[in-house]
Amino acid sequence: MEMLAFLIPVALLLGLAGLAAFIWAVRSGQFDDPQGDAARILVDDEDKPL
Repeated sequence: MEMLAFLIPVALLLGLAGLAAFIWAVRSGQFDDPQGDAARILVDDEDKPL
């Protein structure tokens, strides 16, 4: 029972840290163009030499 007094706050802090990281990523523009990278891999760049 004493272990729950330790584990519950740790779990809540880890959850809040994950939520804060997600909010930071959204605000910094990490998810602005999710389809662009998927389409960009299909484009054939013929003007670039090997």
